[in-house]
Amino acid sequence: MVALNPPMPGDRSHRARRLFLWLSALLALVAVVSIQTGASGVSLAGLWDGQGLSPRDKVILWGIRLPRLVMSMLVGAALAVSGAVMQGLFRNPLADPGIVGVGAGASLGAVVGIVLGGLLPVWVLQQAGGQLIGLMAFAGSTGVTLLLYRVATRGGRTSVATMLLAGIAIAALTGAVTGVLVYLADDQQLRTLTFWGLGSLAGATWGKLGAVLPLILPPLLAAPLLARGLNGLALGEAVAAHTGLPVQRIKAGAILIVAAATGASVAVAGGIGFIGIVVPHLLRLSVGPDHRWLLPNAAVLGAALLTLADIAARMVVAPAELPIGIVTALIGAPVFLWILLQRRGVVDL
Repeated sequence: MVALNPPMPGDRSHRARRLFLWLSALLALVAVVSIQTGASGVSLAGLWDGQGLSPRDKVILWGIRLPRLVMSMLVGAALAVSGAVMQGLFRNPLADPGIVGVGAGASLGAVVGIVLGGLLPVWVLQQAGGQLIGLMAFAGSTGVTLLLYRVATRGGRTSVATMLLAGIAIAALTGAVTGVLVYLADDQQLRTLTFWGLGSLAGATWGKLGAVLPLILPPLLAAPLLARGLNGLALGEAVAAHTGLPVQRIKAGAILIVAAATGASVAVAGGIGFIGIVVPHLLRLSVGPDHRWLLPNAAVLGAALLTLADIAARMVVAPAELPIGIVTALIGAPVFLWILLQRRGVVDL
C-alpha cells in the first residue's frame, strides 16, 4: 500500500522523531540510575512495595540526589542547545557557547567573587546567601556578552565576524585580569578556584534550582522559535533577508538565549566543556542540519550525557568524586577527534 504522504527525498523528520523518543527513553533510564548512584546506598524498593522510604533514604533522595539530577539535566540541555544555536548563528560547526565570551566572563566573575569577595560589606554577603560565586559568575558572563554585542552592533546591525574577533580579544583581556587575581589568591582561594574551574554539581540544592530555573528554562523554550531563522541564516544573511526573515532579531535572540542559558549554567556548575560542541555534531550525523529537529534532540541528548557524566564522576573514585568537567573532557575530546577524522573533507579549509 502506497503512503498518502511519502517523505520527500532527504527528509529526516521521521528519523528525528524516532531519535527523540529513543533519547527520551535513554534520559529516563539514566535518571533512574543517577538517583540510585552515590556514596550512600538508597533502596527504592519501598516505592514499589508500598512500604515507603526510610527517613534516611528520603533525605538522601529528596534533599541531595533529585535536585542534583534536575540540575544536571537543565545544565546539559542548556549547554547543548546553546552550542547548536551558536553553530547555526556563526554557520560554523566548530563554534560553541564560549565563542561569545560567556565562559571567560563567568570565570572572571567567579575569580573576583572568590578572591575579593571578603572585601564586600557584610550585608552584601548576607544577601548573597552563600551564592556569591554563582552570582558573580553570571554577572561576569552577562556583562561580557552585552559588551560584545555593543561592540559588534553598528547602525542597528550586528556583525557576527566582528563579534567573533572581539570575543577573542575580550577573552584574552579577561584571562589576563583573571591571571592577576589568581596570582594574588591564597592557598584556600586557589583550591576553590581550581574546583570551580573543573566543574561540579555537588552543590545542587532546591534553592539553587529555584534561582537558576527562570534563567535557563525560558531560553530552552524560546530556542525552537529560532529554528526557521537559523535554517535561513545557513544560506547567508543576504539571502535570508531577501526571503523576509528578520535577520537582526534572529541574531539578537540567539545571542540572548546563549548568554542567559550558558551564563546561568556556568554560574551554578562551573566550567563544563565539550557538551556544547560535541552534542550538535553527533546529532547532525543522524538528523541533519535542520534546527527544527536538531534543537529538541540536542536538549534531550545534552541532558542525558551530562547526567551520565555525573554518574561516572561519582563512581570512578567512590566514595570521593571527580570534577564533572574532567569526565566531560575525557569523554568529549576523543569523540570530537573521531568526528573530525570522519569528516575531514567537510571541515578542511
